[in-house]
Amino acid sequence: MTSSPAPVRATGEGSRTPRGTRRVDAARDHLWMHFARHSGLYEGHDVPVIVRGDGVRIWDDAGRRYLDGLAGLFVVQVGHGRRELAEVAARQAEQLAYFPLWSYAHPAAVDLAERLAAYAPGDLNRVFFTTGGGEAVETAWKLAKQYWKLVGKPTKHKVVSRAVAYHGAPQGALAITGIPGAKQAFEPLVPGGLKVPNTNRYRAPDHLRDDGKAFGRWAADRIEEAILFEGPDTVAAVFLEPVQNSGGCIPPPPGYFDRVREICDAHDVLLVSDEVICAFGRIGSIFACDDFGYVPDMITCAKGMTSGYSPIGATIVSDRLFEPFRKGTSTFAHGFTFGGHPVSSAVAMANLDIFERENLVDHVKATAPAFRTTLEKLLDLPIVGDVRGAGYFYGIELVKDKATRETFDAEESERLLRGFLSKALFEAGLYCRADDRGDPVVQLAPPLICGQSEFDEMEQILRDVLTEAWSHV
Repeated sequence: MTSSPAPVRATGEGSRTPRGTRRVDAARDHLWMHFARHSGLYEGHDVPVIVRGDGVRIWDDAGRRYLDGLAGLFVVQVGHGRRELAEVAARQAEQLAYFPLWSYAHPAAVDLAERLAAYAPGDLNRVFFTTGGGEAVETAWKLAKQYWKLVGKPTKHKVVSRAVAYHGAPQGALAITGIPGAKQAFEPLVPGGLKVPNTNRYRAPDHLRDDGKAFGRWAADRIEEAILFEGPDTVAAVFLEPVQNSGGCIPPPPGYFDRVREICDAHDVLLVSDEVICAFGRIGSIFACDDFGYVPDMITCAKGMTSGYSPIGATIVSDRLFEPFRKGTSTFAHGFTFGGHPVSSAVAMANLDIFERENLVDHVKATAPAFRTTLEKLLDLPIVGDVRGAGYFYGIELVKDKATRETFDAEESERLLRGFLSKALFEAGLYCRADDRGDPVVQLAPPLICGQSEFDEMEQILRDVLTEAWSHV
């Protein structure tokens, strides 16, 4: 679950802090990086210090340039260096830098809530702001629990999610997460998290592998099986990403979400579409549930809402879920100091203006097939078992034997991903993600302004590095 910075040998002075310390030294001595192993920083390697971004490119403090093949962390949809977003943030900070949404409102949050409700499908008209995706997931589970209590079904508190899926780091969201290695250090977790198989068709049972619709039905029926085993009167919600991130950009099979919606309706269970990564054009539409034709009861979102220019997240809920709070003394006793921050809300509005002005949604839908076709060229390499995903969100699964689909064991993955691939890809000029949560994959999720020239560049760098990686197997 942990990641290692792509280490580079110190070759020059680089940038310095205001106290005169080399930033790589200050990072080693004072900065606790997220999901990171720090041991390499004490073995003669420096952490890369990224100092600038422009369009689809980033630069480190030694002046080296890289193609941002991950949009930061599935975030920078409109690209780096958008001056207008920085100017909007400055104007909002000057006018009203901060005010909470605790029984008060401010224009930026009101305007953004209205806009998100207009984008959302069905009757998802109520927006609860957070500061990020994990908080949005936490909010959705807490709201589901309270909703069922308010409507007279207090035993409905459990949630169903999928194996290897990641839903956030807070204790509740971590209980929904399906990655054992992400959870073991923090157990015991919030009780009630149930797991079912994911929709990785490459790893499907042999008799279902060649029939997407049958596999989709099989995978969805495992959700119903879990609900019935636990008792529908105990299950509050099902949490699913439209395209599952962890495990390598796993798309839904045909008919999967139709069946899941049917199951949730039959057993009075809420369907939560966790779109922290998939929303805001990553798959195509503003909300990816629209790309796959289903209407959830809640949407969780964050990352691309501001393209990373300021932090924000949201839980968007249906009128049905808000109804018990519309009257009487019922209160959702939950909130965050910086949820719906004025600056972040204003930046989100400006970011969505760019989406509409530059037709980014249409651009992704028009060019995504070419992205897939370009990456599928890599299937001629012996180390590449599968290329999967949707929109501008793809995973390349690496295998030891293509004929048998044999994967790498833990020691081999350690040597391949952390020992070679992460560093080699970065040094070749591509920032992306080599991930071992599940079978080893390389993930790509570039800014939505990319086109064929960037697709070709990514494919060529991957081809060169993966060819060399095969010699390390």
